[in-house]
Amino acid sequence: MVTQYKNLINGEMVDTGEWLDVVNPATEEVIAQVPACGAAELDKAVAAARAAFKTWKKTPIEERRNAIRAIGKAISDNSDELFRLLTSEQGKPHAQAQGEIGGAAYMVMNQAELDLDDEINEDNEKGSVRTRRVPVGVVGGIVPWNFPVSMAVQKIVPAMLSGCTIILKPSPFTPITTLRLAELIKDVAPPGVVNIITGEDSLGPLITEHPDIDKITFTGSTATGKKIMEGASADLKRITLELGGNDASIVMPDADPKKVAEQLFWSSFTNAGQICIAAKRIYIHEDIYDELSQAIAEYAKNVKVGDGAQQGTGVGPIQNKKQYDRVIELIEDAKDSGYKFLLGGDVDPSGTGYFVPLTILDNPPEDARIVAEEQFGPVMPLMKFSTEEEAIERANNSEYGLAGAVWTADQDKGVEIAEQLETGTVWVNQFLKLTAHTPFAGHKQSGFGAEYGKEGLLEFTYPQVIMVNKAAEVA
Repeated sequence: MVTQYKNLINGEMVDTGEWLDVVNPATEEVIAQVPACGAAELDKAVAAARAAFKTWKKTPIEERRNAIRAIGKAISDNSDELFRLLTSEQGKPHAQAQGEIGGAAYMVMNQAELDLDDEINEDNEKGSVRTRRVPVGVVGGIVPWNFPVSMAVQKIVPAMLSGCTIILKPSPFTPITTLRLAELIKDVAPPGVVNIITGEDSLGPLITEHPDIDKITFTGSTATGKKIMEGASADLKRITLELGGNDASIVMPDADPKKVAEQLFWSSFTNAGQICIAAKRIYIHEDIYDELSQAIAEYAKNVKVGDGAQQGTGVGPIQNKKQYDRVIELIEDAKDSGYKFLLGGDVDPSGTGYFVPLTILDNPPEDARIVAEEQFGPVMPLMKFSTEEEAIERANNSEYGLAGAVWTADQDKGVEIAEQLETGTVWVNQFLKLTAHTPFAGHKQSGFGAEYGKEGLLEFTYPQVIMVNKAAEVA
């Protein structure tokens, strides 16, 4: 029996009578159906959000915080159910799905504590000047399939806290955990404040171009982000775009191969490499290249690729057939080009599930597609460098600028190198770490605006300046 999930519009769980199938990427079986929404359902959701905005924007911020905290508690209280649902539709192993659900609850609770205090610019006997932050209005949020729950709450929470209302569109590949979350939100948020609707990719442009939506927040590919920016320009919608990355890691010669091999592996292969901030290019100093590259390959041989619901699985499948085909294409291009493989490279297309073997390439050239493009899959190119200046130049030689990492025993040197990388986030001797209180923003073609922290919250507001002339005589 295939479970059918409903959408959240104006505080009610509703369906359209037309359904989209949701497929488990490990088994290729249909596991659920969700409503196929179009313009009519979007109009209803927008109307509900517009009506709710009139009241929600005036609701005291502490009441808004309480509603957000209730969402965080609901996620925590239902985490066992949610992480299993997440694995079934996204493919990631249970441990990583637990991490996403737990991380989502953490982000909800911690971002609820952010403030939107007024700023007193001037105050004297002649007059006062105060800057306050006011909500932009109705928000359209579009969420990807790699971290559907994390990205959903990252759009819902700052929208709610700022006083906005939101229409959220999950990816058609991974909507069911978010719709289960919608059922939980229905019980704790006022009707119309949060609306969650599902549909094909064609629903996205309808959201972007809808005249009664004031802001778009999108996480996904750079190509789609450019289309959203174009669509939003017609009526000057505010936009936040968290886009692709081709993130580079630099491993200095003083790093111990035995200590960093495992960390470097997971910096690339967590969630089967389907992370915008995963290490997608690893530059290793020539003095330790051979030892470290072999250590990474040896570690990888002991990591199980399989169904994320099975015990012992370390890396799950690619989430959908389209992305699976793209990753296979990049591997085949590397083989056709004669590049050397330390591990993997042989794919069995006759098997069930979108599984790609862990693949590590040995020093491909900079112009190789697997180096120049974002692979978004379990494929790791390792490259050799000679000098610090060379590594920095090669790491920066990308149209993307989302994240990067430096691995070294000299922390001061690590920071020195980090400050020269053209990315929004740089880690020194760590990876894939984000917090609720620090901004996450891309440089170059990796994004527009910021998420997380105070900067991310301000993206959902306008500044409004109130000036008072205390010396005026008007009566």
